[in-house]
Amino acid sequence: MKKAVSVLFVLTAVVITGCHNKKEKKKEFAVIAYYIPSDDMPPASIPYHKLTHIIYSFTKVIDNKMQFNNPDDPKHLSELLKFRNRNPDMKVMIACGGWGGSGGFSRMASTKATRTIFVNSVIDFLKKYDLDGLDIDWEYPGLPGKGNPYKPEDKENFTALMKELRAALDNSGKNYILTFAAAGWEKYFDHIELKKVMKYADYINVMTYDLASGGTPVTTHHTNLGLVKYSDLKGTPAYAYYKYQEGETPHSVEKIVDFIMQKGVAPKKIVIGAAFYGRTWKGVPPDNNGLYQNNKGPAAKVTIKFSNIQSGYENKNGYMKYWDSVAQAAYLYNKTDSIFITYDDTLSVKKKTAYAKNNKLGGIMFWQLTLDAKNNGLLDAIYNEAEK
Repeated sequence: MKKAVSVLFVLTAVVITGCHNKKEKKKEFAVIAYYIPSDDMPPASIPYHKLTHIIYSFTKVIDNKMQFNNPDDPKHLSELLKFRNRNPDMKVMIACGGWGGSGGFSRMASTKATRTIFVNSVIDFLKKYDLDGLDIDWEYPGLPGKGNPYKPEDKENFTALMKELRAALDNSGKNYILTFAAAGWEKYFDHIELKKVMKYADYINVMTYDLASGGTPVTTHHTNLGLVKYSDLKGTPAYAYYKYQEGETPHSVEKIVDFIMQKGVAPKKIVIGAAFYGRTWKGVPPDNNGLYQNNKGPAAKVTIKFSNIQSGYENKNGYMKYWDSVAQAAYLYNKTDSIFITYDDTLSVKKKTAYAKNNKLGGIMFWQLTLDAKNNGLLDAIYNEAEK
């Protein structure tokens, strides 16, 4: 009888351990949502159980401190935090910067004294709101963004900032998360010390969206997974355009992830991005269903949120939906209006998620949660694939 009890104990322990390991394995793959408050998705309606992290956006660098710029943000963040118990394992973070919000970084990061002011303000902020971490969205060190001062010294100053943030976070007594948002194109990495910065970051959130815009002379994909080669562009105006770009080929998730890993970054620290919105071009001829064609700039609606694309554009109102098997990306073309739309759909984000899992990447993130459809949305597709 004693032997039978012992065997039962061992089997029970194995089962419990197996369940624990399965749970821990799922936790390793991050599903990260950037979130801007919106009536389209108030905190009460967020599907918290489908997320591992939610990053409230944005704070800014004001007077060398991390501060809210919008007076309503403290209220909105506090409202969000009321619901965190719906998924106790989910981490709630704060983002600082963003496109159009990075004007204070270069000056703040330029001296030890001003960095210290910022770092101390970060610790105070995280403690005040009981947050789990910080995402630095400096767009961009050493490069122009939207109204941001920049200089060559940003490269080393960014490293110093991340190092000092990591030290202060670790000394705070709590296991804080530190991430940063990076552009999805190679030139960005000429302006940061990637190996050094990755010593201090838990994740690099690669913005594999906005890889093209309405200002790009040829229509292409703005958030595609697959690598597109010159041979794939033959017979289109895009072939001549990219040849002119000194050997450049269209950007993609696969291209930038390979580039980053060749720089020595561990796959588990790389998080790829999905776009919950589309980008548009007008004046696009019907050749190749509008893909890789000349254009006349962005359409009247420069960007369109996915919920609207799903309800009013996919095979509706003159728009036909197409799938590019090379780029692993969806697009829409309206022959009557000559408008082309590039975007992520449920299939493309499913494939991105599978790619991240198969390559043992850290996970997938997206900009941004409130743009999603309420039914059969992009987060649903990501979550279902991540849970497999």
